[in-house]
Amino acid sequence: MQIPGFDEFITQYPVFEYRILETSEISVQERVRIVCEKECERYGTTWACPPGTGSLGECQERIHSYRHGLFFSSVAEVSDLFNMEEMLSTRKEHEKLTEEIQDYMKKQGLDCFILSTESCDICPTCTYPDSPCRYPEKMHPCLESHGVVVMELTEQQQMEYSLGGNSILWFSLILFRPLQKEEE
Repeated sequence: MQIPGFDEFITQYPVFEYRILETSEISVQERVRIVCEKECERYGTTWACPPGTGSLGECQERIHSYRHGLFFSSVAEVSDLFNMEEMLSTRKEHEKLTEEIQDYMKKQGLDCFILSTESCDICPTCTYPDSPCRYPEKMHPCLESHGVVVMELTEQQQMEYSLGGNSILWFSLILFRPLQKEEE
């Protein structure tokens, strides 16, 4: 699917690589969510993380309800890859970039849903599980919350997953479809 003026638009931003792909090419894997459950402190504490994002089947259905996705990366440099605080602080620029790209896509008449890098830190305290999310349109679940194995997707799309040195690649997937029902 072509997005009018997209190639010209995207070159204005620090996007490292991007692909427009069919969501039928995206598989979800339970093993990613097991890592979330066992290793992530945010598991079960926010609407942007499992189990708040729904079952793996619901996540797969959500992804495949959009026919296309824009999968892209941006680069951040840090002084020390083992400094988690410094590394995570670079994520905000990628999220801002993701929002700006989504805004452009929406102006082109597309309905969008973002999967990105965050487990959501919009609110100081999440309403999960007692009340609905306060900002569902601003909250971007991370790719892994939906069972997407980023490394496999980068291999499939022939994209870089790691640059080495003190460089970090951040990834987002903006799922999109026309606001009107697509003609089949």
